[in-house]
Amino acid sequence: MNKNISALYTIAQKETRKIIGLMSGTSLDGLDIALCKISGAGENTAVTLLEFETIDYSEEIKTEIRKVFAKQTIDFQHLVLLNEWIGILHAEMITDSLKKWNIPASEIDLIASHGQTVLHAPKFLHKQEKFPNATLQIGDGDHIAVKTGIITLSDFRQKHVAAGGEGAPLAVYGDYFLFGKKGENRIMLNMGGIANFTYLPASLNSAETFVTDTGTGNTLIDLFVKHYFSEKSYDKDAEIASKGTVNQLLLETLKDHDFFRKGFPKTIGQELFNAAFVQSALVKTNLTEISAPDLLATLTRFSAETIAEAIRFAVNNTTAKIEDFKIYMSGGGIHNPLLVSWLKELLPCSFHKTDDLGVSGDAKEAVLFAILANETVAGGTFNFGANKKIPSVTMGKISMPD
Repeated sequence: MNKNISALYTIAQKETRKIIGLMSGTSLDGLDIALCKISGAGENTAVTLLEFETIDYSEEIKTEIRKVFAKQTIDFQHLVLLNEWIGILHAEMITDSLKKWNIPASEIDLIASHGQTVLHAPKFLHKQEKFPNATLQIGDGDHIAVKTGIITLSDFRQKHVAAGGEGAPLAVYGDYFLFGKKGENRIMLNMGGIANFTYLPASLNSAETFVTDTGTGNTLIDLFVKHYFSEKSYDKDAEIASKGTVNQLLLETLKDHDFFRKGFPKTIGQELFNAAFVQSALVKTNLTEISAPDLLATLTRFSAETIAEAIRFAVNNTTAKIEDFKIYMSGGGIHNPLLVSWLKELLPCSFHKTDDLGVSGDAKEAVLFAILANETVAGGTFNFGANKKIPSVTMGKISMPD
């Protein structure tokens, strides 16, 4: 038997596994590295977050990724080179973190790498009948495995697409296993560049569970902060937006898009929600001279209202009352006090952070990919039953270190 296959078999038989989950989102902030101790699988999954840190992307890394990110016309050679380069960079970041934590690579069983999304193309967006849903994440898993010496699982989204999904969001698998609670209706709301939520009914009926993107989280806010203030990458504590006034005409124009009328589940990215999307709305409303605070206030309200309206729509299609739901927040949006205060104003739910459930809101997505890797190696194919919205598949391609 190949020694790597033998090692993988041994890992699958362990009572607990140490798995590093990696997440680098569409906001291009950096790489989240979560070292998890995981036991069990499926509904019996238990996770302890041992270590976590975010390694910021340098401006050089961001610049190189932006050359291909969410663009239809690119230098194809640059994309190919980036695939290898990002893999090597992520491997170096993992190695540096292990040294910082004083943990040898030999103690790590697996790495679960999400990769860096460069294009997300659900069929409703690309509108080309003969082509399927598609998505692309770069940062080659073989490079990570070889450079770290650790078996690596990567490219998780492709199986989801192959099984009929749109490749996102994948949070539902980990959310259901880790955060579902009998007798409590929960919404697991993640506000990254794009916002999404997992609906977890009190019945824990997997056929009623689902996940969907809602639209923008931080992506447009961050984009226009950078546009107006080159030295800033985000609106810290909503200091700029809090000084502005929401422009109702612009807000309604931004919300007047077919995406918000599309049923659940749905996925989206900066392929739609980008500078051109906002500029088009500004032209339609003759607001080309809007101030930075007013625009950022409007974009923040845009995220808040589209998130709240999506959650209301989801709950209204059930027998539950929205007042009975607990919302657990994660992602960079939890650090935006204006966004959070508006959500609390718009939704009569109780609000919490996933930290209250034992998982840092900043680390949650990286932890969820560690759970996906655990399922592939040690779990089974969990059956979501009649719920065709969630393909019942395990995900991730396996790369051996040698």
